[in-house]
Amino acid sequence: MTAQTSHMVLSELHQAVRGEFPRADVDANGRRRIFFENGAGSLVLRRVAETEAKARIDCSANVGGPSWESKRNEEVIMEGRRAVSDFLNAPSESCIFSGESATSILFHLSYALSKELSGKENVILTDYEHYANISPWLELERRGVIKEVRFARFNPADGQLDIPHFVSLLDSRTRVVSIAGVSNVMGSITPAAQLIRLAKEVSAYTILDAVHTVPHIPVDVEKLDCDFLVFSAYKLFSRRGSFAYGQKELLEKLEPYKVVPAPNEPPEKWEMGTRDQALFASISAVIEYLNWLGNEVQQEVGAEISEYTGRRRILKAALSWIRKYEQTLSRAMLSGAGGMEGLSDMKDVELYGPRGPERTDQRVPTFTFNIIGADPHEVAQYFWDKHAIALLAENSGGFYSRTLKTYGKTIGVRASLAHFNTVQEIAGFLSGLADAVRHFKAA
Repeated sequence: MTAQTSHMVLSELHQAVRGEFPRADVDANGRRRIFFENGAGSLVLRRVAETEAKARIDCSANVGGPSWESKRNEEVIMEGRRAVSDFLNAPSESCIFSGESATSILFHLSYALSKELSGKENVILTDYEHYANISPWLELERRGVIKEVRFARFNPADGQLDIPHFVSLLDSRTRVVSIAGVSNVMGSITPAAQLIRLAKEVSAYTILDAVHTVPHIPVDVEKLDCDFLVFSAYKLFSRRGSFAYGQKELLEKLEPYKVVPAPNEPPEKWEMGTRDQALFASISAVIEYLNWLGNEVQQEVGAEISEYTGRRRILKAALSWIRKYEQTLSRAMLSGAGGMEGLSDMKDVELYGPRGPERTDQRVPTFTFNIIGADPHEVAQYFWDKHAIALLAENSGGFYSRTLKTYGKTIGVRASLAHFNTVQEIAGFLSGLADAVRHFKAA
């Protein structure tokens, strides 16, 4: 089964969802294909592209001026902050700031926190972190600003963090705990709330790298009680650029990089250079889409969102529905679809992370694998050439992550799905994988 034959009748809602993404079915060359590269950058909403273009053209004047364009620029930025605040259930839009990327924001945070450190402290991460959340802390270790970076291990059999090992790393000199909410390689979910509570017991700052979390799972920073949270807009159906949440008192207290004339109050003091109004407009468009989706599905998830009101309630409805739907995708990938064998049982295929279809509560639909004996780049190329399925294999630390190191690998093939993907597409992928196994075993 190929991308050309896997497009089957979908529910009315899912047809509408896919209709929001202009490249859900075909690429810009008109080729029908299956897009499973969302972990590297999701498909973009049509309304995001249109809103970004409008903000670029209509709001060219910088903030602080008397013109309509300048005033509208300020409104667009504020609307974007409010949108992110509602999305994360933050106490205020003044807790939200933007950045070039999650990497730049995490370096920014590490610099500000370094002023609180003496060289005797340690920082705890996990062994499945993205290097955006590793390199800033290793730099502090290299410079002697902290004594040590410690890595909490995970169980390679199921991709779950070893909580007793994490606890053993905590001590009175742990000053920062910075963790990924979801592994971008295995798809395994971190028990973030539990780790944050443990970190607070030793008075450590807590940071959640939510880049691979926010497209898949509802996030509530008030419940998590994290000090900071970072995510990338381009993993959330938008354009390049990132956002961060910080507890207001910490944003006020800490001193980030800034030029002298820049504001001394958050959130502006955390934003380097001129703010990009189109980034804020784009994220508002994402939230507008999720608000539409939430209104469509709120009756299905009513009990899960009863504590929220207004737009925050509707956004939580959307993400709760996405979470449930994506569990269906995960089960199909692991147990099989369209008469095809699933990843859990397929011979000659190594899967990294939670394997059993009964473990969908522990993962999101991100799957990294290798065909035993085959070159991952050749596998990804074969999928594209033969089956029109877009996967990713790259050498940059294994998706810029430490994860594959635990498995003794440097590279794998990743199929990363989002809520606009379908079980029919999974059937096409599994058929393609069975064919690829035969092809590479015969080679």
